[in-house]
Amino acid sequence: MEVAFRKIDIDAFDEDVIQESELYEADPRDPAQVFEEAKARQASVRSLLSKNDIVGALVTALDNAPYGPNVEEAKTISLQTLLGILNSTKSTDISNVVQSLTMDSQDTLMKYLYKGMAMADSNASVLLSWHEKLTEVAGTGCIVRTMTDRRTV
Repeated sequence: MEVAFRKIDIDAFDEDVIQESELYEADPRDPAQVFEEAKARQASVRSLLSKNDIVGALVTALDNAPYGPNVEEAKTISLQTLLGILNSTKSTDISNVVQSLTMDSQDTLMKYLYKGMAMADSNASVLLSWHEKLTEVAGTGCIVRTMTDRRTV
């Protein structure tokens, strides 16, 4: 019995299919530049954490987050940097830290929270605590904006 027809990509024959590149503008920066910026941001965040400046470290980590298809190494470094901040923050300080962020930074933080939850070796209880506090402060609109934005971190 012939079942090869099930392996045909019918989108290849559709003229109206939307490509991922049409959904959002790609990051205009060079992938090497994005990687270097992520490394520099990581060092800056470590410095701020050593000074116990959680808000400054989080703002720095969320600023100019890498997105797009060719910057996977920078995305990994940025996620590790952010998870370090989240894990080192006291649960009583989370609400104040989240309130100090701009709406765009809150949306970016939500993207990182979901990306962290998708990882097998992440600390889910910390991520869920941050998600709860972020949703209290930013509302459910933050979740909707995160889910509908095609730019992934």
